[in-house]
Amino acid sequence: MVDTPTADNPREPDISHENPADKGEWFGHPRQLSRLFTTEAMERFGYYGMRALLTLYLAQHFLFSDTTTTGLYGGFTALVYLTPLIGGLLADRILGAKRSVKFGAIMMSLGYLTLCFGGQPAKPFAMIDGQRYEVVQQGAGDAMKQYVVDGGRQLQIRGNDDKTVSLLAPDGSEAKKIAEGGFTPGGERNPMSVFLLLIGLGLVVIGNGFFKPNISTIVGSLYKDGDRRRDAGFTIFYMGINLGSLFSQILCPLLAVGMGSWGGLGWWAGFALAAAGMLVSWMLFQFDGGKLDGYGERPASAPTNRDLIVYAGAVLALPVVYFLFTNLMNYVKPAAGSGIVGYVATLPIMGKIMFGTFLVSVPAILVWSWIKGSRQEFQMMVAAMVLITFNTVFWTLFEQAGSSLTLFADRNTDMHVTSNFAITAGQTQFFNAFFIVALAPLFSMMWNAMARRGIEPTIPVKFGIALIGVGAGFLFLVWGTQFAGPDFKVALWWLAGLYLIHSIAELCISPVGLSMITKLSIARIVGMMMGVWFLSIAVAQYVAGLVAQVASVETVGGQVTNLQVSLDTYVGVFEKIGTFAMIIGVVLLLLSWPLKYLMHGVK
Repeated sequence: MVDTPTADNPREPDISHENPADKGEWFGHPRQLSRLFTTEAMERFGYYGMRALLTLYLAQHFLFSDTTTTGLYGGFTALVYLTPLIGGLLADRILGAKRSVKFGAIMMSLGYLTLCFGGQPAKPFAMIDGQRYEVVQQGAGDAMKQYVVDGGRQLQIRGNDDKTVSLLAPDGSEAKKIAEGGFTPGGERNPMSVFLLLIGLGLVVIGNGFFKPNISTIVGSLYKDGDRRRDAGFTIFYMGINLGSLFSQILCPLLAVGMGSWGGLGWWAGFALAAAGMLVSWMLFQFDGGKLDGYGERPASAPTNRDLIVYAGAVLALPVVYFLFTNLMNYVKPAAGSGIVGYVATLPIMGKIMFGTFLVSVPAILVWSWIKGSRQEFQMMVAAMVLITFNTVFWTLFEQAGSSLTLFADRNTDMHVTSNFAITAGQTQFFNAFFIVALAPLFSMMWNAMARRGIEPTIPVKFGIALIGVGAGFLFLVWGTQFAGPDFKVALWWLAGLYLIHSIAELCISPVGLSMITKLSIARIVGMMMGVWFLSIAVAQYVAGLVAQVASVETVGGQVTNLQVSLDTYVGVFEKIGTFAMIIGVVLLLLSWPLKYLMHGVK
């Protein structure tokens, strides 16, 4: 829960008598907040616009398998949350927040622009019993048919419910039936296009590390200690995130793949729009007309001759990120029955680093707290670590939005809003941003009203409700699949209902997370605890990719071979993770009472 300042707090200055016009304020806040709000909105416009395209771009343009697509997506989003730890440290020690934001904006702009150079789509082929065959496609969308070229004949590919594949002759008869495992789809990709894809993602990851943590730092510096407007200022600032993502998740897919009968301009156009948004964000900072002078400057104790070293180091980190991405792409699932040891041994390097760091840091910090802290401090740290662990579970499941849920939207969802109007799979991610913008003010009023009556739920209860909510969203969609049509597609509104439930769950957990860490952590290591918090979210993003891999469906040329098998696969995975989330949420609700004791009055 975010602290709500009270009128009788003597540490907070009374500004109610001041005239905002005299100080050039913006809605009662420092006027610089308006520029930071717009900067953040445009940066998020670029990021979420790109993210709305990424999974479909990997699956349909590069023809990566579902395992590679979701694994790469999970690794990318994991690094997006991990690199701010380094970017924040470099800003504190050397660059200052303002220089870091400018550099990060440039890197991200270059990243989005690099993604525009995807080249020609990959050419599909199929390996049948060890022999390679060309695959041709006819039609588009749901009407697309795919054929194996065998000599002078084109044999239509049809996936069967038992996971075998039939090749059909022109008269519809079965010319050949291929046993499960004998048909392996693939894509012939331009190596330079793949290289540019990974470099572009790497630039975004590194740039985000410099941008994301430091613009928030500048917002905080607008307010003096004790200024009661700080929390409201951050609320306004974070609204920019949702507004930026709301519009970009509509516009970027619109340009990339079109809508209705219009086929769009191509993937490059969607990424170019994201780059334009990021470029506007940089311009707002670079050409601020002196409005941000004195905010986010280089620390007085920082050296002034190391900027170029930092910039060069960031560029030189690109090969490291590129290597991590290629390692993810080469991941092969362990054989059945290999056990936990075999699973860990086959994890990509990124997975080993993230899991290893998280599993070591949590007990190590608790041991340190036991030795160095008081009994009360240790108990509060235990509560913090428990909540961090449950938070990781929540975001692992919630972040299916950009991977398995987007692919489900593309394959097994009727995208028609009305009989004459349909949206694209990438645009379905807009539902979450819309519901957050619409519901956040209502939730804020609800929590405040409950707090005044002394009945506001504790932090563990809110976390538990969030976990139950994310599970309920998946089970709601599973229920909707019972009403799928003969085309094995569910109505769009079932997916929208999932996002509504997930957005309500997000509002129960997201606003209180960082505040919880600052309140429960021992003051001497609060920075380290923030690092563990962001590490836990990075781990969640990575594991979300692994969960999405479980829902992998065989595709040929980016299209599933059997929509019934696809639907059954998604239903099975969503039902399992939905039930798991609800059970975990109930467990946390039961633990809320002992956790409340360990938190010693923190609310």
